[in-house]
Amino acid sequence: MKIEPKKNVLRERALRAGTSRVKVDKDRQMVVLEEEFQNISPEELKMELPERQPRFVVYSYKYVHADGRVSYPLCFIFSSPVGCKPEQQMMYAGSKNRLVQTAELTKVFEIRTTDDLTEAWLKEKLSFFR
Repeated sequence: MKIEPKKNVLRERALRAGTSRVKVDKDRQMVVLEEEFQNISPEELKMELPERQPRFVVYSYKYVHADGRVSYPLCFIFSSPVGCKPEQQMMYAGSKNRLVQTAELTKVFEIRTTDDLTEAWLKEKLSFFR
Protein backbone atom coordinates (compact mmCIF):
# COMPACT_ATOMS: atom_id res chain seq x y z
CA MET A 1 0.00 0.00 0.00
CA LYS A 2 1.32 3.46 -0.90
CA ILE A 3 1.71 6.25 1.60
CA GLU A 4 0.41 9.56 0.23
CA PRO A 5 2.11 12.01 2.57
CA LYS A 6 5.80 11.31 2.09
CA LYS A 7 8.12 10.97 5.09
CA ASN A 8 9.13 14.58 5.55
CA VAL A 9 5.73 15.95 4.58
CA LEU A 10 3.92 13.98 7.28
CA ARG A 11 6.43 14.95 9.97
CA GLU A 12 6.53 18.61 8.92
CA ARG A 13 2.75 18.88 8.76
CA ALA A 14 2.37 17.37 12.21
CA LEU A 15 5.05 19.62 13.66
CA ARG A 16 3.55 22.69 12.00
CA ALA A 17 -0.13 21.92 12.50
CA GLY A 18 0.22 19.99 15.74
CA THR A 19 -1.87 17.01 14.70
CA SER A 20 -2.49 15.09 11.48
CA ARG A 21 -5.25 12.49 11.20
CA VAL A 22 -4.47 9.93 8.51
CA LYS A 23 -6.65 7.21 7.00
CA VAL A 24 -6.42 4.35 4.54
CA ASP A 25 -8.22 5.11 1.29
CA LYS A 26 -9.45 1.65 0.34
CA ASP A 27 -10.34 2.56 -3.25
CA ARG A 28 -6.94 4.12 -4.00
CA GLN A 29 -5.06 1.57 -1.85
CA MET A 30 -3.21 4.46 -0.25
CA VAL A 31 -2.63 6.03 3.16
CA VAL A 32 -3.79 9.67 2.91
CA LEU A 33 -3.94 12.78 5.08
CA GLU A 34 -7.53 13.23 6.22
CA GLU A 35 -7.44 16.34 8.42
CA GLU A 36 -5.10 18.58 10.41
CA PHE A 37 -5.73 20.22 13.77
CA GLN A 38 -3.96 22.95 15.71
CA ASN A 39 -3.72 23.32 19.49
CA ILE A 40 -5.88 20.30 20.21
CA SER A 41 -5.83 18.45 23.53
CA PRO A 42 -5.98 14.66 23.74
CA GLU A 43 -9.55 14.96 25.03
CA GLU A 44 -10.54 17.13 22.04
CA LEU A 45 -8.69 14.82 19.67
CA LYS A 46 -10.64 11.77 20.80
CA MET A 47 -13.85 13.58 19.79
CA GLU A 48 -12.40 13.85 16.25
CA LEU A 49 -11.77 10.10 15.92
CA PRO A 50 -14.42 7.76 14.54
CA GLU A 51 -15.69 5.34 17.18
CA ARG A 52 -16.00 2.38 14.80
CA GLN A 53 -13.26 2.98 12.20
CA PRO A 54 -9.48 2.81 12.57
CA ARG A 55 -7.33 5.91 12.11
CA PHE A 56 -3.70 6.92 12.42
CA VAL A 57 -2.79 10.13 14.24
CA VAL A 58 0.55 11.94 14.25
CA TYR A 59 0.39 14.22 17.28
CA SER A 60 2.90 16.83 18.45
CA TYR A 61 2.23 16.99 22.19
CA LYS A 62 3.50 19.60 24.66
CA TYR A 63 5.03 17.45 27.40
CA VAL A 64 6.18 19.06 30.65
CA HIS A 65 8.76 16.85 32.36
CA ALA A 66 8.97 16.44 36.15
CA ASP A 67 12.00 18.77 36.24
CA GLY A 68 10.11 21.52 34.39
CA ARG A 69 11.66 21.00 30.95
CA VAL A 70 9.24 21.22 28.04
CA SER A 71 9.46 19.02 24.95
CA TYR A 72 7.21 18.38 21.98
CA PRO A 73 7.40 14.65 21.21
CA LEU A 74 5.90 13.52 17.93
CA CYS A 75 3.58 10.64 18.82
CA PHE A 76 2.02 8.10 16.48
CA ILE A 77 -1.34 6.88 17.78
CA PHE A 78 -3.11 3.99 16.08
CA SER A 79 -6.82 4.03 16.92
CA SER A 80 -8.20 0.56 16.24
CA PRO A 81 -11.58 0.45 17.97
CA VAL A 82 -13.19 -2.79 19.04
CA GLY A 83 -16.00 -3.58 16.61
CA CYS A 84 -14.26 -2.41 13.42
CA LYS A 85 -14.75 -4.50 10.33
CA PRO A 86 -12.00 -7.15 10.16
CA GLU A 87 -11.14 -6.02 6.62
CA GLN A 88 -10.49 -2.47 7.88
CA GLN A 89 -8.41 -3.69 10.81
CA MET A 90 -6.23 -5.74 8.48
CA MET A 91 -5.69 -2.84 6.05
CA TYR A 92 -4.66 -0.52 8.88
CA ALA A 93 -2.54 -3.09 10.70
CA GLY A 94 -0.76 -3.89 7.43
CA SER A 95 -0.02 -0.20 6.80
CA LYS A 96 1.00 0.78 10.33
CA ASN A 97 4.63 -0.36 10.39
CA ARG A 98 5.39 1.04 6.96
CA LEU A 99 3.92 4.42 7.88
CA VAL A 100 5.85 4.51 11.18
CA GLN A 101 9.10 3.62 9.40
CA THR A 102 8.52 6.02 6.51
CA ALA A 103 7.81 8.95 8.85
CA GLU A 104 10.61 7.87 11.24
CA LEU A 105 8.35 7.94 14.29
CA THR A 106 9.55 6.35 17.53
CA LYS A 107 6.75 7.01 20.02
CA VAL A 108 4.12 4.56 18.80
CA PHE A 109 0.95 3.84 20.78
CA GLU A 110 -2.33 2.04 20.18
CA ILE A 111 -5.81 2.56 21.57
CA ARG A 112 -8.73 0.14 21.28
CA THR A 113 -11.40 2.66 22.26
CA THR A 114 -11.43 6.43 21.77
CA ASP A 115 -12.19 6.83 25.50
CA ASP A 116 -8.63 5.64 26.21
CA LEU A 117 -7.18 8.79 24.65
CA THR A 118 -6.71 11.15 27.61
CA GLU A 119 -3.94 13.44 28.76
CA ALA A 120 -3.21 11.12 31.70
CA TRP A 121 -2.89 8.11 29.35
CA LEU A 122 -0.54 9.98 27.00
CA LYS A 123 1.63 11.27 29.87
CA GLU A 124 1.89 7.73 31.24
CA LYS A 125 2.97 6.40 27.84
CA LEU A 126 5.51 9.21 27.34
CA SER A 127 7.02 8.79 30.81
CA PHE A 128 8.72 5.65 29.46
CA PHE A 129 10.80 7.81 27.07
CA ARG A 130 12.40 10.14 29.65
